[in-house]
Amino acid sequence: MDYARTAAFGVAGNFTGHLEQAGEAKDFVGVKAAAGKPKGLFPVYLSGDERLGTWPFSADTLQLPQRDADVQPEPEVGLVCSVTYDDGGLASIRPTGFAAADDTSIRRPPEPKISRKKNWGPHSKGLGQVLPLTRFDAEGELAHCRLASFLIRDGSCRAYGEDSAVRDYSTHYGELISWMVGKFRTQQDVGPLECLSERLDSAGRPETLVITIGATRYVPYGEGNYLRGGDRVVIVVYDERSYNAQAVAQAVAEGDGLPGASVLDRVVLA
Repeated sequence: MDYARTAAFGVAGNFTGHLEQAGEAKDFVGVKAAAGKPKGLFPVYLSGDERLGTWPFSADTLQLPQRDADVQPEPEVGLVCSVTYDDGGLASIRPTGFAAADDTSIRRPPEPKISRKKNWGPHSKGLGQVLPLTRFDAEGELAHCRLASFLIRDGSCRAYGEDSAVRDYSTHYGELISWMVGKFRTQQDVGPLECLSERLDSAGRPETLVITIGATRYVPYGEGNYLRGGDRVVIVVYDERSYNAQAVAQAVAEGDGLPGASVLDRVVLA
């Protein structure tokens, strides 16, 4: 991936209940959004940016920030997209690949903008093997996919987030694409969000975007446990026609492969 021509963004609030579990729902009180729909987009990586200019994604390690902070994985589906622009800004988004992703986030201390909780340097985010995506609709490769996540600690493997279907995102497929194009063109600096058109222009209008489309809900164990050195975080996007949830959990626990799935397996470094 040509990092100079790539930018990365995340969708906030695209899975019912996640913002409440993460303690972030209050941050969006002043943000106008339709009931049950995403709140906005936030930047994660922008080439040449003073704060977000370091490529944060890794496939094998997760570096904790060098400050007093609680850090949680955020299991997501990541899209690799080709984009075009016109005089009004970003004009089209075409997803070409998908992967298991981790929008790893700082929970403490509080920050005024979401983006300040996300990219603290190399290996602060995760992106697994990117699989081809020829159709982003109800008949495409993601139509039968599910997202699962696990924390391996002291030799024990436990579910971290709920095993969730991609179709259970609040907004997906064509509706999500239209919503994102609109946000990239019109979102302003409000509350925890930022003006996206200005950010894209300052980054030279990148031709490729990595977009994580929303974190799923945590199981009680995940909601109550932050990361520490020596942990392993495993996130899997798998086809439910090939595997069931029990088979995926067993494969992760035993270190077996999952052919055809996108697997993100990172060791946590303190």
